[in-house]
Amino acid sequence: MTAQQPSVPAPFDHRMAVFASDEEFVAAALPFLGEGLAAPGEPPPVAIADPRNLDLLRDTLGGDAKDITCIPHTDWYTGSAANAVARAAAYLAAHAGPDGRIHLLMEPVWSGRAGRSTRETTEWIRYEALANPLFAPMATTALCAYDTRTAGPAVVAAARRTHPDTDVYQDPVRLAAELDAVPLPLPPVGARRLAQPHAGAVQSWAQTRGLPAADAELFATAVAETAAALAPLDGTALLWGEAPACVCELRSARRIDDPLAGFVPPPATGPEPGPGLWYARQVCAYVDIRDDTEGATVRLQYG
Repeated sequence: MTAQQPSVPAPFDHRMAVFASDEEFVAAALPFLGEGLAAPGEPPPVAIADPRNLDLLRDTLGGDAKDITCIPHTDWYTGSAANAVARAAAYLAAHAGPDGRIHLLMEPVWSGRAGRSTRETTEWIRYEALANPLFAPMATTALCAYDTRTAGPAVVAAARRTHPDTDVYQDPVRLAAELDAVPLPLPPVGARRLAQPHAGAVQSWAQTRGLPAADAELFATAVAETAAALAPLDGTALLWGEAPACVCELRSARRIDDPLAGFVPPPATGPEPGPGLWYARQVCAYVDIRDDTEGATVRLQYG
């Protein structure tokens, strides 16, 4: 008898739906959720959306709504793009079926809220792009929902470049490199210089700039962990800004190159690399990395 070969999980299925009315949202959501309900071996599908859209689904489904896990998107997207990556990974580990099988309907908060800055939008486009290699080993099926009444044409056009089911999909590593090609603004002339970014010195400085003690400690730990991950450092650390937007810039003597740096958690066992950039991305609002021929510049902004 021939031994049965183990099944190979399907790749991460990352889709996009664009809607301009309540009816179009329901028309896109219902078949997707029904697909999840019919998938053998999968737990109930999950709808992560604007509470108003969750109400639309409940009203349409009636008693069948009990078969769908509904999560307000304000409870899911609560911080940076890296926080969203960590939350998704934790949810899949706790709730998905074998190989990560589950259907997720996902409507980011920023596609339903006006006033996101260009900087915030760029970070979320990076998240959408990097989701493809980050979750590639998983058999998860995700449908990202964009409301043209609030997201705007530029956001929708950018998001289309991050979803493989569109005709303008772009390689995620190349897209991330394109986002990182924009030069960082120069540090202010009066930036504080530290020969060594020790956590105590950074925490003390941050508190003088208005960060509460607990936040200053988180920021200082992020700086120290990042400095350890980047060693050897090349030059002094620079500090500037006022609470909540306290900034530290570090210079490494080596390039980073990896567009997923800090988005993948460090191994639970092994040598002592420390949480490094992973911790920094979880704590800070922004972590900007720019490689050049002589090394890398990493800029951390707390708030």
